Amino acid sequence: MKRYRWLIAFAAIATIFTLTAADYADARAGRGISSGSRGTRTFSAPAATPTAPRAAQPLQRSTTQPSTAATGAAAAGQAARPGLFGGGLLGGLAAGFLGAGLFGMLFGHGFLGGMGGFASFLGLILQVVLVIVVARLAFAWWQRRNQPAYAMQGASPDAGAGRAAAGGLGNGLGSGFGGLFGGGASASAGEPITIDKQDYDDFERLLSDVQAAYSAEDLNALRSKATPEMVSYFAEDLAENSGRGLVNQVTDVKLLQGDLAEAWREGGDEYATVAMRFALTDSMIERASGRVVDGGTPSETTELWTFRRSRGAPWMLSAIQQA
Repeated sequence: MKRYRWLIAFAAIATIFTLTAADYADARAGRGISSGSRGTRTFSAPAATPTAPRAAQPLQRSTTQPSTAATGAAAAGQAARPGLFGGGLLGGLAAGFLGAGLFGMLFGHGFLGGMGGFASFLGLILQVVLVIVVARLAFAWWQRRNQPAYAMQGASPDAGAGRAAAGGLGNGLGSGFGGLFGGGASASAGEPITIDKQDYDDFERLLSDVQAAYSAEDLNALRSKATPEMVSYFAEDLAENSGRGLVNQVTDVKLLQGDLAEAWREGGDEYATVAMRFALTDSMIERASGRVVDGGTPSETTELWTFRRSRGAPWMLSAIQQA
């Protein structure tokens, strides 16, 4: 066993370096983590788009809890969650048959005794089907009751000011959001809304502005472009970078392709989730020496950004999900 100790030690050291590298690899604004809130759709996946054809990652950091999202969905007009037997004709029949069978059992007639003439081969088939249906309904009900909640992260202290990062999108709406006008809409809660060219211009601008403010560690600028929840996550990430003696600079941001996943209204708020593939140069830099620790080469990434605005207010970043 002793001769393998050096292999174990080497594997442990390699794992540490791998995890550290993975942490730095997606160090841009949001740090490659799915964070934020999407109103009543926080725990439902955005619709697939040509830019992001695969399902987005669930939100790992969110101040919205499943119970809160469910309450908001009901207020927005969603149907109430069905009970143990579901709704409609199937639920009524299942409950009626089960009630009749249990009644017969209680009075000594057997499970089919309460159903009179069904005490036959047809009754036996019905009993088997009923058990299967009730079991499936009970399992589905149990799954909904035990839907896991995602972790909630709190706000962190503001990070100190760092270097400003220049960045821009370069090309305009025509080259970036070419597929936006063909975007689909999900059938989940909320009234669908129309997104126009000015909205798309705002989304493209926010993509660049948020990355630039994050690179500059300018929380005041981020507060004007993102919801308080998202700013709290940015502050937490920046504080962690500062504690490591690092600064994350994101430059040369350029939208390559984008399309709309869904856009809807909830009360006085409007939401829009947009899939965006963009180019950037993501660098982790040592504060003291200016040495590039990780990254520093051009790359591409695809994320789904959700924007929210109140009536008369500008769009603000509300969530980032990894594609």
